[in-house]
Amino acid sequence: MPKSAVKSSQPSSRRSPCPVSCALDIFGDRWTLLVIRDLILGRGRFKEFLASPEGIPTNILTERLKRLLEHGIVTQFSASEGSKHLAYQLTEKGHALLPIVQAMKNWGLKWEKGSRAGMA
Repeated sequence: MPKSAVKSSQPSSRRSPCPVSCALDIFGDRWTLLVIRDLILGRGRFKEFLASPEGIPTNILTERLKRLLEHGIVTQFSASEGSKHLAYQLTEKGHALLPIVQAMKNWGLKWEKGSRAGMA
């Protein structure tokens, strides 16, 4: 079979099939894990994400939520009956990120002077 006819099993957006690289392609930027952190803490509405102390810009938040939806990490639903406002919640796949976020929190508390839990 000619080389050009061989189909790759990895999506074109992946840099490699390495699982660490694949995970970083989804949530390895400076904002996505903070959105996931907020979801873990019970936040789910757009305005609640914007209220976090890190100050995520609205266009970046929109893009990150879209990416998390596309990868099945969050679901979107009506914030209240009859409302046009949307809210987000973690899926089972999203909840599986909890140990990663907890490990990062614990590492930061141990090694980064001045860091404090519960500030977000």
